[in-house]
Amino acid sequence: MAPSAPKTQYFTASSLDGFVATPDHDLGWLLQFGDVGSGYGAFYEQVGALAMGSSTYTWLLRHHVRPEGQAPQPWPYAVPAWVFSSRELPTVDGADVTFARGDVRPVHAAMVAAAAGKNIWIVGGGDLAGQFLDAGLLDELIVQVVSVTLGAGVPLLPRRVATPPLRLASATPYGAAWVELRYEVPKGAA
Repeated sequence: MAPSAPKTQYFTASSLDGFVATPDHDLGWLLQFGDVGSGYGAFYEQVGALAMGSSTYTWLLRHHVRPEGQAPQPWPYAVPAWVFSSRELPTVDGADVTFARGDVRPVHAAMVAAAAGKNIWIVGGGDLAGQFLDAGLLDELIVQVVSVTLGAGVPLLPRRVATPPLRLASATPYGAAWVELRYEVPKGAA
């Protein structure tokens, strides 16, 4: 059996009502669940490069790498990362992070080369994933839906995808609070 071609995947958690963060980009609602044994580990083993927006990056800096009042932690990713931002952001010593802006297509080509046959992970946010979708580069949407509602916030994917619709590939429950939904993105979905 031939190995499958690398994919560009948007893997994220979402509230039941479709938000990845509160209006002020807080993830406390998600962190209350801790590690519930989701499919993240197996997913990350297949990742060769990743991309994130500036809000995700600054959240990681504030809450993980340089948390106020706590010991700093190392950059959490061992693969090359691209951070899309229109503003200057602080760097992280020892992290393989490249800052990018503008069209995602040339950056995607560099990510594919760096990934060396592994998958590309669009970490977040939803608008960045939407830009990859708009460019016809997003292959799969993996959403871990959590049993909370936020009422408002940062949308999962602020795009209309109706014709053709996403194709459900699998639904896997994890404990009493999560379900992982995997959707294939048909070409022409944007």
